[in-house]
Amino acid sequence: MDQRWWGESGITRHLEETVLARLNETPVVVLNGARTVGKSTLMQTCAAARGAGVIDLDDPETRAAVERDPTLFVHGLPEPICFDEFQHVLPLLDAIKAELNQDLRPGRYLLTGSTRYATLPAASQSLTGRAHVVTMWPFSQGELHGHRETFLASLMAEAPALTSAAISRTSRVDYEAMVLAGGFPLAVKRESGSSRSRWFRDFVTMVIERDVLEIRAVRQRGVLPRVLRHLASQTAQVLTLSRIASELGLSADLVEDYVRLMEAVFLVHRLEAYGRTLSTRVRLQPKVHLVDSGLGAHFLGITETRLAKKDPATLTEFGHLLETFAVNEVLKQATWADESFRFSHYRTKDGAEVDLVIEADDGRVAGVEVKASGTVAGADFRGLEQLRGKLGDAFVAGVVLHLGQRSYEFADRLFAVALDRLWS
Repeated sequence: MDQRWWGESGITRHLEETVLARLNETPVVVLNGARTVGKSTLMQTCAAARGAGVIDLDDPETRAAVERDPTLFVHGLPEPICFDEFQHVLPLLDAIKAELNQDLRPGRYLLTGSTRYATLPAASQSLTGRAHVVTMWPFSQGELHGHRETFLASLMAEAPALTSAAISRTSRVDYEAMVLAGGFPLAVKRESGSSRSRWFRDFVTMVIERDVLEIRAVRQRGVLPRVLRHLASQTAQVLTLSRIASELGLSADLVEDYVRLMEAVFLVHRLEAYGRTLSTRVRLQPKVHLVDSGLGAHFLGITETRLAKKDPATLTEFGHLLETFAVNEVLKQATWADESFRFSHYRTKDGAEVDLVIEADDGRVAGVEVKASGTVAGADFRGLEQLRGKLGDAFVAGVVLHLGQRSYEFADRLFAVALDRLWS
């Protein structure tokens, strides 16, 4: 891949190649993701590669002009016609639809939005079947280290590269720093934990005040940060709406509505349960994950200093953050993979679990379990062994990611793998 460096940060975006390829196939490509993950910069790079410009709907004057006459802006310009933060002017989608009714060539429009595309009724009605949606996450560790990851592809192919003889040189302190920093570009640049925490506080305020309230008028807007804080306390755990409702004095239905708003603006995501047809013992509740482990560390107040004290409660919280970090890293790799995958978690009433289950369209299944320790025990493979037994040949590989140095085969199609193999 021809790597293009990410502005002044020296970071490469893996998605540029993917976006340009999708523009060759479909009339509209939508880049969705949280604010400040780099959507605008990626759009500018892709637009420049095609000789096009960008219409910035975050700019009040530009937005007002497009609102007055959206039809004027959807034709007659170099393609793809690029609209940054399209959710500010939703009638624009109807104008694009009308134009596509006349000319359905690929590569006509590139849109970015900080609100989840599927949550906008106008979007789903206007461009169904004509738009390909690409989710942009905060930076992956591979992007931060300047190379493209292949862990997901190797896992689904049961490639021996996962357990090569190389010894991991990443220390626990290194891992802790990565998890606490997360992947938001502007947060990663901050040199101190206190400075990063201020950035996250301002970021959450901006998203709630601008994006959430643009979707829905929330009477008790002060409750939203408290809901998000409770979601942070449940990251990498089964989502328990009733507990949040009880602690905040709200109805479970209202909490569910607020959680959906948090999903709509890419602050959290749910990981649905897997295996509903495998056994009546499988629990059906989803897990919840924050979109970024650094954001979770901010809400939980976890710092390098607290981790150094090795307080058991803090270490437990870090274990949940580590799972969120690892799960998100795998999901990021899926955005530029050649094939599509479905993701879920596996958990039974008797406690067997797999943190991430990956399903390919052809029925292949792999599992990932995450451990915040430097050693792996046989019991850590319990959920993966159960999945392997139930799925037979469809189960291609199961991995326990850990903070130790060695990667090795534990049993048939089961591997212990150092966490940094996700990106190294």
